[in-house]
Amino acid sequence: MDYKNILIIKMSSLGDVIHTLPFSAALRRLYPKARISWLVHPQFSGFLPDPPTIDKIIYFDKVAFNKMGFLQKVSFLRKFRQELHAEKFDLVIDMQGLFKSAVIAALTGCQNRIGYCEMREGSGFVSKAICGSHSADHVIERYLDVARYLGADVKDIDFPLPDLAREEQSVRRKLDAKGLIEQEYVVFVPGARWETKEWPPEHYAALADKVTQDGTFVVLAGGPDEKEKAALIEAAAETDRIIDLTGQTSLRELAALIKGCQVFISGDTGPLHFAAALKKPLVAMYGPTKADRTGPYGSDKATVLITPAACAGCLKKHCSDWHCMGDITPEMVYQEYLKKLE
Repeated sequence: MDYKNILIIKMSSLGDVIHTLPFSAALRRLYPKARISWLVHPQFSGFLPDPPTIDKIIYFDKVAFNKMGFLQKVSFLRKFRQELHAEKFDLVIDMQGLFKSAVIAALTGCQNRIGYCEMREGSGFVSKAICGSHSADHVIERYLDVARYLGADVKDIDFPLPDLAREEQSVRRKLDAKGLIEQEYVVFVPGARWETKEWPPEHYAALADKVTQDGTFVVLAGGPDEKEKAALIEAAAETDRIIDLTGQTSLRELAALIKGCQVFISGDTGPLHFAAALKKPLVAMYGPTKADRTGPYGSDKATVLITPAACAGCLKKHCSDWHCMGDITPEMVYQEYLKKLE
């Protein structure tokens, strides 16, 4: 069927949004003349592709919504429903597969609703789950199975990226102000959404001491919540060649910072997938999560170090005997870093 007006629902998180980019590229190739919109939480919209891949971005501010009283929420949803109905979508694709995205899909009024294979929290009753031949593979392939179902011939993993020229200039000014002028740098992002996915600060400090031996700078990056971790790393490290930009970049500036780096190093966190999409040399440390399902994908410059702990891939957000990430030593990461320089 030749759809004319399509809505992708993928509201969060950062890594999940980036994982959906190849699907959006495949969808655009399949429907070159269609109007394609993307519904997202505002804080994760900075890396969505520009036209012609995506024509319109629709925002649902979950933070503001959660602060509303009951009657305010009802009024908001009624108005939002009217706005979505006015779009007259002929295909809605729920790539979130959660209760919140199912509600949005229903509010559109579109009767043709599909989603990817893992439709949870009752979302499968609202949108038809599409399960293809890659249902047990990486999440990017699971998303692409939806494009294949629609008729797309998917040959390559393509990440449509926004133009970051303005952000590259902004980041360059920030680095120059910190004394890093025309010099190579490595980016560390120490934070993660789960406490169990974080590599210990003392390990980052030890790695920074090794990386900076040849004069390379280490730039610490991430959101405002990671400033405390960055301070711990700086305090534990002996080198004075660490620049802390945590909490000092927008989402797109963070992407620009990563674009200009020599090597990227982090645990399983959203910016890791920036680096993979940008095809940057990277080293990622994985403990409780499964790299074969949600790790960096589509790049031959990515190396994943999986913890030697027997409990690897447990998917626990909290742990009373947490040691898996610490079992990946700074020396192990440094040896992989050296290979990237080669």
